[in-house]
Amino acid sequence: MNDISSKKLFIGPRLRRLRRELGLTQTRMAEELGVSVSYLNLIERNQRPVTAQLLLRLTEVYDIDLRSLAGEADQRAVVDLSEVLADPLFRELAIPHHEIVEIAANAPALGDAVTRLYKAYLDGKRREENATRHSDGRDEPAAASEDPVDTVRDFVQDQRNHFPVLEEAAEAIAAELMVANADLMTALRERLREKHGLTVRVLPVDVMSTTLRRFDRHRRQLMVSEMLDSSGRIFAIAYLVGQLEAGALMDEIIERAPFTATNTRRLLKVNLTNYMAAAIMMPYGRFFSAADALGYDIQVLGARFGASFEQVCHRLTTLSRPSARGVPFFMIRVDSAGNVSKRFSAANFPFSRYGGTCPLWLLHSTFKNPNHIFTQIVEMPDGARYFTLARAVTRSISSWNKAEPEVALALGCDIKHAAKLVYTRGLDLAAPDATPIGINCRLCERPDCTQRAMLPYSRALVVEEHTRAVAPFRFK
Repeated sequence: MNDISSKKLFIGPRLRRLRRELGLTQTRMAEELGVSVSYLNLIERNQRPVTAQLLLRLTEVYDIDLRSLAGEADQRAVVDLSEVLADPLFRELAIPHHEIVEIAANAPALGDAVTRLYKAYLDGKRREENATRHSDGRDEPAAASEDPVDTVRDFVQDQRNHFPVLEEAAEAIAAELMVANADLMTALRERLREKHGLTVRVLPVDVMSTTLRRFDRHRRQLMVSEMLDSSGRIFAIAYLVGQLEAGALMDEIIERAPFTATNTRRLLKVNLTNYMAAAIMMPYGRFFSAADALGYDIQVLGARFGASFEQVCHRLTTLSRPSARGVPFFMIRVDSAGNVSKRFSAANFPFSRYGGTCPLWLLHSTFKNPNHIFTQIVEMPDGARYFTLARAVTRSISSWNKAEPEVALALGCDIKHAAKLVYTRGLDLAAPDATPIGINCRLCERPDCTQRAMLPYSRALVVEEHTRAVAPFRFK
């Protein structure tokens, strides 16, 4: 709060956007905040800075995260717009970065409109390509007008990966179980049997060769593969408990979501059920208290709550309860080819939407030394610094003749929160040795990078016949 109160803060466009999202008139919002309509109007037009007292009042009345009004929400919009404008379609415009920042800060709705138009343009191209591919007269289903994965990711991110109603339901279930974590699997199995008349069976791999869990409604049983470890089996049972007992709450969230495609809604339901399962395994109050006391030690938290490394990392990104807010973490999961399969954030790390990540990030080095935690302080081109830790993990057990599905996980936070983590003990966070990285090559303008794979979209190639530079590309 001291950082905010020590400088003038203009939040006009973000406040106006919040008011419109809440469906409020200026008169109604002014009444609820206890200010005059004229004063609110001046703030919305950036003709008056917002006071610390009014910021606190906003968080109390509308239960919002202060960071969403204090400027951190713009970074994601900057990245989204930058990626859109990196398309060759816009190359001749040569839009400077500072103009993109100004749009994101002062006209966020306009930035959203441009991003949505670009997504619609890509969807249209995808449908056209599909139509061409299937022009032989076969009856093929039309391509969806939206990408379900990206749409659900955006929706979850808009909620800062936090769903209070599911947290409350999960805590209620955990309180009723009233068992030590070592007995959670037994308690969950008994709950399914006594409350829902369902049994849990662990079946051999030759029966479930391609499936890790499956719910058979007719036989009234949940079938779980023997290839899942203890944390995976607990999660599978908690998933079904959450699905059965909080399904109506999830349906209410889905009904309020701004999309209607069936597949997208189903995918959101799966995401929400996963969220519920993790919240049952690691109920908010107890998990937050333990994380805070342990310095967010992932391995100790995993042992205490019977959860895997990935499950704990994911859970740490959801701690955004106003009365007990954890460190605002971001998390990303990639495979050995660099494909992003999961990204969540309670903070505002500039994830790439249409590309991979920077090869200078130690996230990609974890595959060489599995199960070792790599720590790194990284610095983005805009000067923002983040503390990150990364580790490669095997997601499930495989038989001898099948490749183990290995992925790399990275968890991180803004450098200003890093002192709370056990992993930073002994580090000089005031003057850290930071590794300069970028969002991805298309958006990074750092010169002389030996890992550069392509030109930044905003620069022109320089070809020098008689010089071989360290970097594979030279640009103006």
